[in-house]
Amino acid sequence: MVKNKDLLSLRLLGGVEGVATALGTNPEKGINGDNEDISKRSQLFGSNTYHRPPPKGFIYFVMGAFKDTTILILLVCAALALGFGIKEHGVEEGWYEGGSIFVAVFLVVVVSALSNYRQATQFDKLSKISKNIKVEVVRDARSQQISIFELVVGDAVFLKIGDQIPADGLFLDGYSLQVDESSSTGDSDHVEVDSEHNPFLFSRSKVEDGCAQMLVVSVGMNTQWGEMMSSISGDSNERTPLQAWLDRLTSSIWREGLLQALVVLVFLLVRYFSGKTKDEHGKKYNGSKTDFGDVFNSVAHIVGTPASILVAAIPVGLPLAITLTLAFSMKRMMAAQAMVRKLSACETMGSATVICTDKTGTLTLNQMKVTKFWLGQEPIEEESYNVVASDIRELFYQAVGLNTTSSVSKPVSGSVPEFSGSPTEKAILSWAVQELGMDMEKVNQRYTILQFETFNSAKKQSGVSIRKKADNKIHVHWKGAAEMILAMCSHYYESNGIVKTMDEDEKRKMENIIHGMAASSLRCIAFAHKRISEEELEYNEDRKTHLKLKEDGLTFLGIVGLKDPCRQGVKEAVKNCKLAGVDIKMITRDNIYTAKSIATECGILKWDNQVERGEVVEGREFRNYTDEERIEKVDKIRVMARSSPSDRLLMVQCLKQKGHVVAVTGDGTNDAPALKEADIGLSMGIQGTEVAKESSDIVILDDNFTSVVTLLRWGRCVHKNIQKFLQFQLTLNVAALFINFISAVSHGEVPLKVVQWLWVNLMMSPLGALALATERSSNELMRRSPLGRKEPIITNIMWRNILLPAVYQIAVVLTLQWKGETIFGVSPEVNNTMIFNIFVLCQVFNEFNARKLEKKNVFEGIHKNRLFLGVVGITIFFHVAMFEFLKKFVDTERLNWKKWVYSTVIAAVTWPIGCMMNLISVVERPFSPQSEGEMDPTGFKSCIQLLLSLVGM
Repeated sequence: MVKNKDLLSLRLLGGVEGVATALGTNPEKGINGDNEDISKRSQLFGSNTYHRPPPKGFIYFVMGAFKDTTILILLVCAALALGFGIKEHGVEEGWYEGGSIFVAVFLVVVVSALSNYRQATQFDKLSKISKNIKVEVVRDARSQQISIFELVVGDAVFLKIGDQIPADGLFLDGYSLQVDESSSTGDSDHVEVDSEHNPFLFSRSKVEDGCAQMLVVSVGMNTQWGEMMSSISGDSNERTPLQAWLDRLTSSIWREGLLQALVVLVFLLVRYFSGKTKDEHGKKYNGSKTDFGDVFNSVAHIVGTPASILVAAIPVGLPLAITLTLAFSMKRMMAAQAMVRKLSACETMGSATVICTDKTGTLTLNQMKVTKFWLGQEPIEEESYNVVASDIRELFYQAVGLNTTSSVSKPVSGSVPEFSGSPTEKAILSWAVQELGMDMEKVNQRYTILQFETFNSAKKQSGVSIRKKADNKIHVHWKGAAEMILAMCSHYYESNGIVKTMDEDEKRKMENIIHGMAASSLRCIAFAHKRISEEELEYNEDRKTHLKLKEDGLTFLGIVGLKDPCRQGVKEAVKNCKLAGVDIKMITRDNIYTAKSIATECGILKWDNQVERGEVVEGREFRNYTDEERIEKVDKIRVMARSSPSDRLLMVQCLKQKGHVVAVTGDGTNDAPALKEADIGLSMGIQGTEVAKESSDIVILDDNFTSVVTLLRWGRCVHKNIQKFLQFQLTLNVAALFINFISAVSHGEVPLKVVQWLWVNLMMSPLGALALATERSSNELMRRSPLGRKEPIITNIMWRNILLPAVYQIAVVLTLQWKGETIFGVSPEVNNTMIFNIFVLCQVFNEFNARKLEKKNVFEGIHKNRLFLGVVGITIFFHVAMFEFLKKFVDTERLNWKKWVYSTVIAAVTWPIGCMMNLISVVERPFSPQSEGEMDPTGFKSCIQLLLSLVGM
């Protein structure tokens, strides 16, 4: 009944008094309040606490890391390698390969889990509510302070200005009560609460004016706020666009590597069992005459080759590298006024194609401000306020300073006064004080208030009668909706103080002024005045009180137009988003005229005469579309006015169905479902409720839309850096696949051992990712179209940059494997070491090629990126140290300085190859568009087409 504001049901129950009686509550004495009564009420109706999801422990994130496909594949490889290794070489040395894979898995899992756990812990500390709020209740006829968590159904709670309503309830008694329900409804207008028209109060709303006594009817999870929180508490298992692409990429590489490994395994087994190859003792298979142990050992040795192919094919360090890249970017986003709750949101933001934003507090300041002032029929500009006659100015002091429930206070330190009350009242008071020079304290001293009628939502006006102490003159002032006030007037003031009669033509002119201001999305508040005599006061002799205020024959003073102004820089931010190919959709509860005006001012819409049909809709219209109509029209919609939380959720779902990557901004509890459903939920750090923050992926600490654009730029930078890393990583994997396959077929073994492949993957991948993650964002990124959900993450340009260096590495390694001993005059062991050394150094030099995906000069700005150079230096240091201290573990030999020079020179050829490949122009997008549902995560089809085009050149 309370949640639906069902007055009819309430009246059938006997009103608020009937509900209080049913709950055993005396409005004056409260509930019994003894331990037995409190315990019984808690058991029947629950406690005033909320079920928050328990903080996720470190084990949760470890288990999450183990869900990665790459990790599962590596665990299988590790078990096989460990078993066959121990069988072939014994426990002392046989554990090297399998054990090293387990160590690799351990490092990847622990680092990834630690990063996510640390981020989750930081956010829990940020969002945790540590204060224990005290509320005033009456129990057993005694007023007392209790904890908000001790509140029970039936309690009578006292509320005053500034209090947060502690539970859902009904209005018992009070006056001038106005509450802010925006955290639940999204509506910034304050709601008047009384016993007749609206006695309903909601948890987490805030008392903005007046005072009251409330009957508690729902607590904890049974309140509207509690139900909203429970509806969004579950975690979504939906994969982000990046995670989905990486899953497909890993699966594709795994399938291709597995196919190669199986082909090689069959090929080697056929050769062995046909007697064409010898085991390590020089023996050939000779049917039943060959000892079973020798056969088993030979097969175990053969299995090691396809195992190496699998380990080389799988991007072992990819999960760790992505985690490091996102963690590094998260630090930078924090400096850009954004706290990232989920690491994957860093990259997902860069793929956003649509941003659905609310209006109040994000596009606007959430601070009403007087922007227009008409005195009679004359517009008064700010610089012309001094033309207003002093007696007219004094009338405005009376009308604003005395006909109000708000207040002005002067702070102890500082010259700027502080205003309290509703946004509208605060705006008018601020205007009168700062623009008209009103001194509230002096006004209160000069006049005595005789009668005051508070704002009535039905009449949309408030009035006051006052007596000037100096001359006992009596004035009546009315303030309210411009049309209502205008209808009460027969005269109007000019700026010079002259009073003129208002005939029908003059009134029509006034009405046109009001309509023009309303069309500009201004809230029009008018003022009217009349000086009356003592005899004109209607007085009740019995009660010694005034009956009512004069409501006719008034003189029209003027109109102020109030507006929630747009934030500075919002228009430019919206323009930047559009240039970046990102659609902006404003979703608000405001009426369609206000929504259109703000959207036009922000640049979301063109000027009114250029707005196309279907760009502006109301929530009711949108929800009444059929599913097919919604999907067809959703792209064209720019503004949705009068929207409910379910409308916002429906909008997000439709956009995702069309393949968009959707970001949603919000600050209220009502925004939580849409924030949860979106690919990236952006909550506000200042105005945002706890539920909104819990539902979001990123918290914008300054509540500013310009920060959303900064996030978009950084997200694109992260996306670009991940693409650079993938180009770098796939060059390694492509070269490894071909090297191992060709070597296994031709020689029966691969040039690099499993441990060496792991060293390349685990050292080069994370450090390479960290080096490439240091590249900073640029405005150039905001001039590109977003990738969205369906575009492949690996472009044709990337495939060009992958293939040519990979071909060179394949050629070098195979040449050295076949002729290296002759070329350098070295033993097989030293030759294998040089192959390993050259392959690693090729990856180091290839990091420079990966810095710029499209530009010809890959060294541009490198002197400014000291962190990149530092990471490359650390990579080389670890590589050299490995040769000196881990020779036995990785099965290498010590190299003299000449061989190091040879290795470095051969690897450095990667640079001129990188410059050459940038001269070959290819289109960035796939050569042929993908059909609906078609997946080519590695871009294999585009790769084949690219090879054909290169051959054609």
